[in-house]
Amino acid sequence: MLIPVILAGGSGTRLWPLSRARYPKQFLSLTEEKTMLQATIARLADMDTDAPITLCNEANRFLVAEQLLEYGQLGQIILEPVSRNTAPAIALAAMAAQAEHNDPLLLVLAADHDIQDPQAFQQVLTAAIPAASSGKLVTFGIVPTCPHTGYGYIQQGKPLDEGYSVSQFVEKPDQATAQDYLNTGGYLWNSGMFMFRASRYLEELAQHRPAIYEVCQAAFQNSREDLDFIRIQDEIFSQCPDESIDYAVMEHTTDTVVFPLDAGWSDIGSWSSLWDIHPKDKNGNAVIGDALLHESQNSLVYSQHRLIATIGLDNMVVVDTKDAILIARKDKVQDVKTVVEQLKTRGRAEFEYHREVYRPWGNYDSIDHGGRYQVKHITVKPGAKLSLQMHHHRAEHWVVVSGTAKVTIGDQEILLTENQSSYIPLGVVHALENPGKIPLELIEIQSGPYLGEDDIIRFEDRYGRS
Repeated sequence: MLIPVILAGGSGTRLWPLSRARYPKQFLSLTEEKTMLQATIARLADMDTDAPITLCNEANRFLVAEQLLEYGQLGQIILEPVSRNTAPAIALAAMAAQAEHNDPLLLVLAADHDIQDPQAFQQVLTAAIPAASSGKLVTFGIVPTCPHTGYGYIQQGKPLDEGYSVSQFVEKPDQATAQDYLNTGGYLWNSGMFMFRASRYLEELAQHRPAIYEVCQAAFQNSREDLDFIRIQDEIFSQCPDESIDYAVMEHTTDTVVFPLDAGWSDIGSWSSLWDIHPKDKNGNAVIGDALLHESQNSLVYSQHRLIATIGLDNMVVVDTKDAILIARKDKVQDVKTVVEQLKTRGRAEFEYHREVYRPWGNYDSIDHGGRYQVKHITVKPGAKLSLQMHHHRAEHWVVVSGTAKVTIGDQEILLTENQSSYIPLGVVHALENPGKIPLELIEIQSGPYLGEDDIIRFEDRYGRS
């Protein structure tokens, strides 16, 4: 049995403003209609795999569940209370797998990688199964296409019956060293993908990093189920050392095997990476969305909502979202992370949220706001319900645009349809539900001295947020 372990807790800051802390790149559709998380599962469709184990953070749990359900592959979802890197995350997945199955094979994948040749990818995975089944810890090294300085490298050793031995793992090199690796041959990019038996990984972790193993074991034993999620015990897991699987295990074990992978792999770690893999016009421009380019070349233009017109651009990146625009030289896009850090330091909402915010019941788009008012376009999924709540500082008006709304205001319950409205005074307990078969859309007008999202007192909530 082969169980995919999907690591979906990354922040994807280098793809800001499209990727945000509360909606990072693994939940976006960047190269196809499916999101990157869904594509990670989809490229295993022709293999004999069990339901996945997905690890994510608390904030993105409903996004993960919704996207996996859309693809019919919910599986187990483990919530990490804090980020402690890949070694502890994979340990939790291995323990969860052992609790449900008889020592299965685990296939560890990041949720934000792109594979252009899924068939070649599956062939290499299939070839690695015998080695992993026999107790080896398999890693997959990407055949390099350029002297990349953003990846660690794996030096191939001698050929084995299956795969190659590993001579060494090496850190991200400088440009000259990366070029030397490419010229010499036998060096592979470290992809961060692995295959091994759950027991073998835990054995090696216990041997080389017993502190990580013991904390993870205690935290998992004290976990609890909550709806579709496994909640790991917060106080215990917070004490876990922060280490990658490479540092904790792979660089120390004598049972590592590497399989070269040449399948059009990319981690889409920057806007220039997206330009690399995206189809281009005759001038080398990659265009996503509505754009008009004049005398422009070798550039990436990404528009979500409006026309972008460019004149005389060369090697540039232009990204437009509802609330932010990024303009950068293509060779400087790695510095986006510096911009993100500044946004975080200044407490700007653009660090964490898009203007459009997703909730387990649907989403809302903040259309306009002023000193004492805010206007939102709210969409509620069929059968979904917002929490029973009240606000200390704001009143609300709801105007139904389409669908049917079941509204609770104090002890009163009413049904509203298109062009009907209701008023919720400050301090009154209320709820909103969509009892219909189509999405409910309404306009919410908030008024009051404070309009922050933390002015919500929840009394009941079907999504466990009260």
